[in-house]
Amino acid sequence: MVFTSDITGEEIKRERNMARGLRQSTWWKRKCAAGTCYYCNSKVSAGLLTMDHVVPVIRGGKSVKNNIVTACKTCNNKKKYLLPMEWEEYLRGLQ
Repeated sequence: MVFTSDITGEEIKRERNMARGLRQSTWWKRKCAAGTCYYCNSKVSAGLLTMDHVVPVIRGGKSVKNNIVTACKTCNNKKKYLLPMEWEEYLRGLQ
């Protein structure tokens, strides 16, 4: 899938810096401690959970709490830059 983005490198850098800050927050640590992948609901140890932007930064998503979820590495790697509706379509195609 190829798409064009109006997001500048500077905007991406700013959002990634904001995400780094959130990784240090108590909020994020509590989410990881719950140990659940947002996408597949599997139980994962806190150290193996990754931060995922539901709407990816490259697609205009922001590094804000309501756009960030815990994801296992497998789901995060498969989802990449997909929007929620594209991810759901991908999952339906697996059935």
